[in-house]
Amino acid sequence: MDFELSDPVKALKARLESFMDAYVYPAEAEYFATLKDSDRWRVPPIMEKLKAAAKSEGLWNLFLSDPDLGAGLCNLEYAPLCEIMGRSLIAPSVFNCNAPDTGNMEVLSTYGTPAQKEAWLVPLLAGEIRSAFAMTEPAVASSDATNIEAHIEREGDSYRINGRKWWITNAAHPDCKILIVMGKSDPSAPRHRQQSQILVPMDTPGVRIVRRLTAFGYDDAPYGHCELDFKDVRVPAKNVILGEGRGFEVAQGRLGPGRIHHCMRLIGLSERALEDMCRRARERTAFGCSLADHGTVRQDIALCRAEIEQARLLVLQAADRMDRVGGKEARAEIAMIKVVVPNMAQRVIDRAIQVHGAGGFSDGFGLAEAWSSARTLRMADGPDAVHIETVAKMELRKYN
Repeated sequence: MDFELSDPVKALKARLESFMDAYVYPAEAEYFATLKDSDRWRVPPIMEKLKAAAKSEGLWNLFLSDPDLGAGLCNLEYAPLCEIMGRSLIAPSVFNCNAPDTGNMEVLSTYGTPAQKEAWLVPLLAGEIRSAFAMTEPAVASSDATNIEAHIEREGDSYRINGRKWWITNAAHPDCKILIVMGKSDPSAPRHRQQSQILVPMDTPGVRIVRRLTAFGYDDAPYGHCELDFKDVRVPAKNVILGEGRGFEVAQGRLGPGRIHHCMRLIGLSERALEDMCRRARERTAFGCSLADHGTVRQDIALCRAEIEQARLLVLQAADRMDRVGGKEARAEIAMIKVVVPNMAQRVIDRAIQVHGAGGFSDGFGLAEAWSSARTLRMADGPDAVHIETVAKMELRKYN
């Protein structure tokens, strides 16, 4: 299988790498230092400077395959760029390629009406606002999207929404202006036609942030993962996406590319953890020699390199297959990467933490937060168990 990039994409990749070296990596310390101030929930000023520089360099909305809106790349071409951005926890936002905004922009560009695009896609593409995707609920196992119970009821020329959502990323961001909410609009319809997705402005009466959640102690300011309450929230009927009862269809279309993005970003994060691990092993001495001279450390380094390479090839294969045959036919590959890559990243980062000793647990090296990110990705966009079940079912069908 040939994964050779075209010359224009190679040039774009080189520009992105240069920008990361010149702007993003040097800005990380200032960015995270700002978040230690008393007001953690404001956007660090350095971020707006970085975004302006990225936009001026044409490194903006790289994820969109529509050349009129983004870079016009296919999944396979975007994958290595996504890996580069994944090396820094702040980089995706710098280039307006951050989840969940990427998925929401893809939904609006694919399924949105002209009015919906004008109101919400245009400012999202410009990086002027942020958005959130409200699907997961505390009262049901949201790994099965058909379980979602938030009520979306048609009342004349509007919809009324009631329900509770949680782990809604971006909802605490000061620039979050729009939610895509998934809920049940017709409980009597066939199982996959009961759900709808609808646009809900964040300032709509009845929308309330109940609390900001932490993952392993990290609050991910200024984005946040929130529990939201919807009480008699009313929005116009024109806010429904694609049509009533088509929420599951929209969700499936949204998640395929998103899973590839998540996995490639994690590969970038794993690469950086391995680099940190090797540098630390060279610098530190224990029991009369450098850590790099200890067999157990060398073994861990070798395993990290082998596992990263394996995972990368699997994701590139999934991206290539998705480009050629579509998400539905590439379901097995997409499910496999969603299991393999976060688990790989967890192992690699854990080994890097071990080489850093007690310092690896602190916020001084970024490894603890990186590990938390990898662990949460084993649940986001569908837990491991669901994807393993998908792969097993598809494999067993070959023997019917």
